[in-house]
Amino acid sequence: MKLLVTGGAGFIGSHIVEGALEQGWEVAALDDLSNGRRENVPSSAQFFQVDIRDAAALEAAFAEFKPDVVSHQAAQASVAVSVREPVLDANINVIGGLNVLECARKHGVGRVLFASTGGAIYGEVPDGQKANPSWPALPQSPYATSKLAFERYLATYGIQFGLESTILRYANVYGPRQDPHGEAGVVAIFARRLLEHQSIRVYARKLEGDSGCVRDYVYVSDVVRANLAAARGELSIGTLNIGTGVATPTLEIAHQLERHLKVKGDLGYGPQRPGDVEYSVLDESDYVRLLGPLTSLEGGLEQTAQWFETHA
Repeated sequence: MKLLVTGGAGFIGSHIVEGALEQGWEVAALDDLSNGRRENVPSSAQFFQVDIRDAAALEAAFAEFKPDVVSHQAAQASVAVSVREPVLDANINVIGGLNVLECARKHGVGRVLFASTGGAIYGEVPDGQKANPSWPALPQSPYATSKLAFERYLATYGIQFGLESTILRYANVYGPRQDPHGEAGVVAIFARRLLEHQSIRVYARKLEGDSGCVRDYVYVSDVVRANLAAARGELSIGTLNIGTGVATPTLEIAHQLERHLKVKGDLGYGPQRPGDVEYSVLDESDYVRLLGPLTSLEGGLEQTAQWFETHA
C-alpha cells in the first residue's frame, strides 16, 4: 500500500503518516509548510513541499510517488479566517482539492479519503441531539460550505470517473502537536497559554460570560484509526462521523486543562464569534460499531496536557 497524505506535516496529517508507517505502508507527506512543520514528518516517509493550489507541482509529486490511496487532509481549517477571507478559503479547499482529485484520477488512485467537518457542516444541532450523516447539511460559514462543496465533487468524480472515496466528518480534533498559535484548536491554545501563564478567553455561546459553545471533542488517535481503516477499504459506509457524542462547553475544557496542567488560569470571556455554531455534537454510533470505543475526553486531555508540558 502506497499512501499519500496531503497536509502530511500538519497536526492530523502527521499522525496519519506515523500510523500508516507503523502498518508497514510506504508513505509520502505533501505539505506547503504554511502551517505544518517539516519535523513532524518521520524520516522514513517521503516528503513533497507542495501547495495543492500549484497544479503542476502537485502533478509532479503524484507522478513520482504513484499513490494507491490519498488521505486528503490539507485545508484552510479556520472558520474565522473563512469568514474574513472566503475567496482564500475556496481557493484552498475547493480549487486546491480539485487539483488533488484531478491528479488522483489521472494517476489511477484507487481511493480518496477526505477530511470533512462534522463540527460545522450540520449547522446548529438542537440541544441534546446528535447529528448523524443522514441529516441535511446546513453550513453557516464559508469553511463549512467549501467542505460540503468538495463532498459533492467527490460524489461526482465517483459517478463520472469511478473514483472511490470515503468522507470522514471530524468533530473538534485535539491532541499532541496541535498548533497552539492558530485560530482553530481551543485545546492547544488553552494548554499553551496556561503553561505560559497567559490569559485564556471563553467566547460566548449566546451571551458574554456564559460557558461557551458546546462541542464534540475527539482525540487524534481515533481520527487516525478511521483513516487507516478507510485506506484499507474496511469501512462499509461512504460518510462517517468521527466524534464521541459527548457535549462539552468551552469552559469545561479550560477547567479540565487547569486540573491536568496543575495551573490556575487567568480566565476571561469574549463575545460570540462570526461563523461559530452554538451547539455541535455528532452521533458516534457508526464509528463505535465499525471501529470500537473512542478515547474519553478525560484520557485524551491528560495525554495532550502531558505532551504540551514536555514540549513547553
